[in-house]
Amino acid sequence: TKRPISPAAGQPSAKRGPAAITTTTTTAEADAGANQQLQAGKEEGMAKVEFADIGCGYGGLLVALSPLFPNTLMVGMEIRNKLVDYLQRRIEALREFQHDLVRRSNAGEQQIEWVDVRSKLDQEIAALHDEAAAQPEDNPAEDDDEEKELHDNGETRRLVPGHYDNIASMRINCQKYLPNFFEKGQLSKLFILFADPHFKRRKHKARIISTTMLAEYAYVLRVGGIIYTITDVKDLHDWNVKHLDVFPLFERIPDAELESDPAIPCVVNSTEEGKKVARNKGEKHLACYRRISDPAEL
Repeated sequence: TKRPISPAAGQPSAKRGPAAITTTTTTAEADAGANQQLQAGKEEGMAKVEFADIGCGYGGLLVALSPLFPNTLMVGMEIRNKLVDYLQRRIEALREFQHDLVRRSNAGEQQIEWVDVRSKLDQEIAALHDEAAAQPEDNPAEDDDEEKELHDNGETRRLVPGHYDNIASMRINCQKYLPNFFEKGQLSKLFILFADPHFKRRKHKARIISTTMLAEYAYVLRVGGIIYTITDVKDLHDWNVKHLDVFPLFERIPDAELESDPAIPCVVNSTEEGKKVARNKGEKHLACYRRISDPAEL
């Protein structure tokens, strides 16, 4: 028998706002409907999701990345119902505010400011590097200027590119259903940030990075795509690196190369968990890997 197209197939679907479907759907109907939508999308040349945040939590990364990549569709995948519902409401509120600003701007209001997020981020990174070089390590500068945290939260009171129309959330158990939602090689970026460390040895098999899961990540990532991992738990970082290093379809990206990646500041600073680690002056361990070609497919 086929696996359901989503965890909710065969059950009343979870609420996703005013347009939520509340009827019961069988597995066969869900599979047929998904196949029809996929075929229709191919025929119409519709844009496809390219970024996926696994275990997106409250959506800090998505909200920060959205203005940086306004023409790229992104999805946050989370297993906890309450967080999925919260994030979708958060996204809808951001869109509504942005669209209101657009209407006011089109009506001739002069005080609406557009933000070039990518240029602003480049300026912030350069400024932070200069400050780090000038400040002693035991006395870091504390800056409350909201301008300096544009990439930390992404929620500005100014117009931003894309207006947050390119992000969404969904409830899914990625360890069971990830390949049901993406075609082979569809994604260009995959984020696994501050994942559950599952400290007990008997729970290590539940960690989101394993040999089995890496095979699925390699399937949905295109050649040249990047998987981003970060954690404040050194043991989990070592586990991730050990498994990624030996997996034949991934190669580690040197730290020097990551400095030019505009997504890195968001990965390090934008999630709610990452901000908590920073407030507690904890360490963050980053490792990024590039999907390489499969020799068997050449």
